[in-house]
Amino acid sequence: MTRLLTATTFLRLAMLCILASACSFAIAGADEENQTPVTTKNSIVTEIVVSPQGNDASEGTTLQPVATLQRAQVLARNALVRHQKVKVTLTGGVYRLDETLVFAHQDSGTAETPVLWQASPGEKVVISGGSLLKLQWEPFRDGIFKAKVPADVVLDQLFVNGVNQPMARYPNFDPNQRIMNGYAADCVSKERAARWSDPTGGYIHTMHSHLWGDYHYRITGKNADGGLHYEGGWQNNRQMGMHAEYRFVENIFEELDAPGEWYHDARSHTLYFYPAQGLDLRTAAVESVRLRHLIEFRGSEQEPAANITFSGITFTHAARTFMDNREPLVRSDWTTYRGGTLFFDGASNCRIEKCTIEQVGGNAVFFSDYNRNCAIQGCRISDAGGNGVAFVGDPHAARSPLFEYNQRQSYDAMDKGRGPKTNNYPADCLVEDCLIYRTGRVEKQTAPVQIELASRITVRHCSIYDVPRAGINIGDGCWGGHVIEFCDVFDTVRETGDHGSFNSWGRDRFWLPDIKQVDQLVAAHPELPTLDCIEPITIRNSRWRCDHGWDIDLDDGSSYYHIYNNLCLNGGIKNREGYGRVVENNILLNNSFHPHVWYANSGDVFRKNIVSAEYQPVNLVKPWGKAVDGNLLHQPGATTAPASRLQEQSGRDENSLIADAMFVDPVHGDYRVKDGSPALGLGFVNFPMNEFGVVSPELKRIARTPLIALTGSTVENYDQKVTSWLGAELKSVTTPGEVSASGLGKAEGVLVLQVPTDSSAARAGIRNNDVILMLDANAVADREAFISAWKYVADGKPVKITVWREQKICQVQLGAKQ
Repeated sequence: MTRLLTATTFLRLAMLCILASACSFAIAGADEENQTPVTTKNSIVTEIVVSPQGNDASEGTTLQPVATLQRAQVLARNALVRHQKVKVTLTGGVYRLDETLVFAHQDSGTAETPVLWQASPGEKVVISGGSLLKLQWEPFRDGIFKAKVPADVVLDQLFVNGVNQPMARYPNFDPNQRIMNGYAADCVSKERAARWSDPTGGYIHTMHSHLWGDYHYRITGKNADGGLHYEGGWQNNRQMGMHAEYRFVENIFEELDAPGEWYHDARSHTLYFYPAQGLDLRTAAVESVRLRHLIEFRGSEQEPAANITFSGITFTHAARTFMDNREPLVRSDWTTYRGGTLFFDGASNCRIEKCTIEQVGGNAVFFSDYNRNCAIQGCRISDAGGNGVAFVGDPHAARSPLFEYNQRQSYDAMDKGRGPKTNNYPADCLVEDCLIYRTGRVEKQTAPVQIELASRITVRHCSIYDVPRAGINIGDGCWGGHVIEFCDVFDTVRETGDHGSFNSWGRDRFWLPDIKQVDQLVAAHPELPTLDCIEPITIRNSRWRCDHGWDIDLDDGSSYYHIYNNLCLNGGIKNREGYGRVVENNILLNNSFHPHVWYANSGDVFRKNIVSAEYQPVNLVKPWGKAVDGNLLHQPGATTAPASRLQEQSGRDENSLIADAMFVDPVHGDYRVKDGSPALGLGFVNFPMNEFGVVSPELKRIARTPLIALTGSTVENYDQKVTSWLGAELKSVTTPGEVSASGLGKAEGVLVLQVPTDSSAARAGIRNNDVILMLDANAVADREAFISAWKYVADGKPVKITVWREQKICQVQLGAKQ
């Protein structure tokens, strides 16, 4: 029997009917088998209307809407069989899914007439993976209340009046704490665990020891002495153990001690909650989360889910997936979970437009394997536990894939074919005019836009900020063709380290950590660098700011990038080893160019850029790359003169200058240069300063913008003193570049700069770029500590030296000290 409609709902639906008639839409007929759509002068359209007050026994018309998306999908499929256009209109309200809604090939429209699922104009439509709980609360103790929940309820997240509440945790949730919202080194100590009667089911969340992401563990029990048993830690592809300080525990009953916290005892089916002052539990809406994925597009290359558009809808409340994030990505430091609130696998020409995705526990949008010409446009994505939008192809589409930093393969065993082996990867997809912020709320080794094993992905006019790691990450060299343009990316790398607002790796099939080995291999086989990255990657016309790393960070092996017309506000541009990078016509404020370790014949170019400080190299052999010239070292008020210091550093820069760049209006962020600027004479060309970030008026109204940079330099004056030792030259590890190039977790130890082949240090096995960490049992924090420790090494006795080499610990035995 059809449910009775309220007067308000009836009036609203009647108005929709009038609107539909005015727009010449045909309405579905009396029964689904014999619907009689109306022919208009343009086309035949079947409109299916859904309402939270509808009834699935109804016809799906404006006056008799259906109640569920699943029923609307059945009606849509029936119309598509009759080759009709289909539009599904959702009237205002919340649609809570009992199961994931899956779209397949039979749900497809055509390129000319895509199937449209839309919110009714002017109304808020929410699709939720949550479930309202009807609870009878009673006092427990110390301000805590309890209530029975159904036995089949799985509680991973709890929303009270729409606000996500923290699980019981130690230390308590602190919204003002940048790293993990609070951390404590003793959270897994035996003394702390002694307080817990049974922590089974609790979680340990911890940063990576080198701050390269995070780990998560599920507690499975404890010993009588308080020692914990746990499983997990597979969420990082560079296994180096927990951080000693940055970690916390959650979902432990004895830690329920702060307003807002909750704990679910699954054995007794009891929910405990400590309400904030003033919250009335009698009227509060309490909602659990049950689904990981809300909408899936599942097809294949041969039969894709195609030409389906979702418009104007809010998607919310999807479960956390951090314990399922365990698939290693190809030669990346990252792992992934192939899933998301909106999940695409085998989709073509599908579109998410003007939608909101918020308060989801895992990835917001995930494109897995074969996807073509799909788009995310005009959307707001916030408060996601994992990635914002991820594109990840099939590792088997790559030739000779390797999955971890330390894996090796010989040239003879390598597949020498160029480009992908199959079509099973995302390509020609678009993320445009999207506001993406506060992603990585749970999983720190994620990004608002993540690209891995994909081709020709365009990210355009996006505003991205407030995230734990990179804003945009490209994880490998397969297969290029990506375009990043007109984006505004800032407040990144807030919880991790050794990264940038933009970050990439190459690590192609021939890549090795040892630069000399790669030089020799590529000299013998010069085609190798072009086998994986078959199209150049472009980064242009964007604004970047990173206060905890580099603005643009091209890391291990990143090759064939064209980087131009970028405004870098704070962290500069870093080029580690790679091939064919052209960096030109960029403005680097408060910082400079960071050339790290480079290949002998990289073919790199750095020209016509404005920098604000001397270059920041890391122990390089000069000259650098193919060309470094025509750059301007900006110093306010300086008289124009040759940039002699840049020339000394690069062995190039014959025509570069030191001068005042003459910016138009730096106080308000306009860093174009005025007529008569020396930069123009060097070939620099102005580019627009008002086209960064989102363009939709509704998104521009709420999007933040970065802190405007100064026009000087904030590069620190690090200790660069050098000490001679056994014929080698040593210095303290001090700069972020030295930490990154060495792969250290922090500035520690003594960097070996030069080791002559006939020196005592070389005969003992010390190499260039080693970092000495210990002499015997004495830790070496810096150059002065090394000098002091060396004095105490006994004469006539051998010395055990602990060094960090190629990102792992090695032992070197030095003969008797003389």
